[in-house]
Amino acid sequence: MRTRSRIAVAALGAMLWGEWVNWRASRTEARPDTGGSEAVVVLGYRNAGRSANAMNRWRVRAGLRSLDPGASESRLVLCGGACAGPDTEASLLARYARERGYTGELVLEESSRSTWENIAFALPFLKDVDRIKIVSLPSHAAVARRYLAEQSPELATRLVRGRDYRFGEWMPLKPVIALYGVAKNLRRTPVTGA
Repeated sequence: MRTRSRIAVAALGAMLWGEWVNWRASRTEARPDTGGSEAVVVLGYRNAGRSANAMNRWRVRAGLRSLDPGASESRLVLCGGACAGPDTEASLLARYARERGYTGELVLEESSRSTWENIAFALPFLKDVDRIKIVSLPSHAAVARRYLAEQSPELATRLVRGRDYRFGEWMPLKPVIALYGVAKNLRRTPVTGA
């Protein structure tokens, strides 16, 4: 087999492995969706500027597509303090969600500085809903779902899958995202700045 062919096969294999790891992570700690009211928790990403960066814009879009049009009630919970810039991640996420046309209920959690705190500080906004969807990169959302299970086992029984995984989306980057997720999932202590 020629060198170019080997490289192409290896690249394809890495991308498919990345897809599989992300697909699996998107389902970790999630239960079957039973309907009812919902909260979609969108985790912020370090943002130095005054507008949402590319990762935060993608996370908002994934959060919006995770909303169930048939839900009896939907709430978008946007998480993140001012970790890298003057504005909170939650406020930047909210501004972008409104720019995308979202007119529903928004809750901003603007104090957290880590994934552990994202979940801890969002708990009060999750107690009155039937379903909880956590949206981020699939591996990061899996870590957050694990943190929710540690912090509130009762609420963890309401976890369902968001729509943060789509086959082919970010495909060339998914092997790197998968490696990052595998490393992060190996850690058992709260992490900062996800």
